[in-house]
Amino acid sequence: MHLHTGTHDVQYILGMAVNMDTIYMTWITAALVFILIRLAVAKPALVPGGVQNAVEMIVETLCDQFRGTLGPDYRKAVYMLLTLFFFIFVGNEMGLLPTPHLLVSPTNDLNTTLGMAIGASLITHILYVRNRGVGDYVKHWFQPFAPFVIINIIEEIAKPLTLAMRLFGNILAGEILLEVLQNLVPFGVPIIWLVFSLVIGLIQAFIFTILVTAYLGGAIGEGGH
Repeated sequence: MHLHTGTHDVQYILGMAVNMDTIYMTWITAALVFILIRLAVAKPALVPGGVQNAVEMIVETLCDQFRGTLGPDYRKAVYMLLTLFFFIFVGNEMGLLPTPHLLVSPTNDLNTTLGMAIGASLITHILYVRNRGVGDYVKHWFQPFAPFVIINIIEEIAKPLTLAMRLFGNILAGEILLEVLQNLVPFGVPIIWLVFSLVIGLIQAFIFTILVTAYLGGAIGEGGH
C-alpha cells in the first residue's frame, strides 16, 4: 500500500524547493481562521450562542491560562498566542478530516511548525529586551553561574526544535493513521475519526500554545527565562 501522506507537491522557485501544497493550505487555514473570528464578532450578543459562544469559551479558557502563567502583563502577548492557537487548531483539522488526499494540514510540514516555533522564540527574546532591558537580557544568559551560558544557549536552541518536532510528528502520524484506516475500514472510519481528529487537533494546538506561554514567562512574566 502506497501512502500519500507526507509527500508534497514540490516546485522550484528561484532555485529553492517549495512545498506548494503547504503554501496553499497555509493560506486556506489563515482565511478560515479569519472567517471564524469574523463570524464570532460580527453580531455580538449579551447571551452568546453558536460560533460566538464557542470562540468566547476558547478565548476565556486560554486567557485564564495566560494570566496564570504570565501575570497581569499577559496582554502584551495575548494576540500572538491566540493567533497561534487558532491557526494551529484549524490547520490541524484540515488534514485529519476524512478527505483522502484532497486536504492536508499545513502543520504536517516541518517547515511550517519550525517557522512558527522560531518566530515565537524570536518574539520571546524581543519582548525580554523591551520589558527588562538589554543589560538584564545579557545577564540572564549567565544565570545561575557564568559557566551555565553554554547550557542556556543549548536550551534556547532546543526549545523551538522540540516545539516544531512535537507538533509536526503528532499531526503527520495522525494523517498516516487516518490513511491506513481508510484503506482498511473505508466505511467505518469517517464518523469516528471526525470526533477523534477534533480532540487531537485541539490538544496539539493547546500544548503548543501553552509551551510558548511558558517560554514567555521570563520575558513578560515574573518567572525565570
